[in-house]
Amino acid sequence: MSDTGYSGTPLAQKLGLKDGQRVLFIDLPETLTALASSRAFAEAHCVDAKQMAGLVPGYDVIHLFTTTRAVLEDLAKPLMEMIARNGMIWVSWPKKAAKVVTDITEDVIRTLVLPIGLVDIKVCAVDQTWSGLKLVIRKELR
Repeated sequence: MSDTGYSGTPLAQKLGLKDGQRVLFIDLPETLTALASSRAFAEAHCVDAKQMAGLVPGYDVIHLFTTTRAVLEDLAKPLMEMIARNGMIWVSWPKKAAKVVTDITEDVIRTLVLPIGLVDIKVCAVDQTWSGLKLVIRKELR
């Protein structure tokens, strides 16, 4: 992965990644593994969606990559409980143009997360395959 993202802006910057953060990447694609070392993180964990037991809550950033609605259905509430009150969750899904089989879209993500108290505040092109939706805890719930 080059330092410059798909749009010309460094991807770590687009995602709001900063030195000193606790970050968790879930199902991080091989093409994006450099994200885990893109800043001087206090902690950076890369896990499979099925290996989340034992993680200590309070992450500043969690970034989930998924191709299936079922994964987000299972993880939305636990992820909300894993972030710091002022933290963020990025959910990335394959773009239609990527021709990756998926049943998740930006609208599906909103349908699943808005009722539990998360709101979307930003969309970005992660790379040629992945789009990302940035979610935070609704202000009145922080």
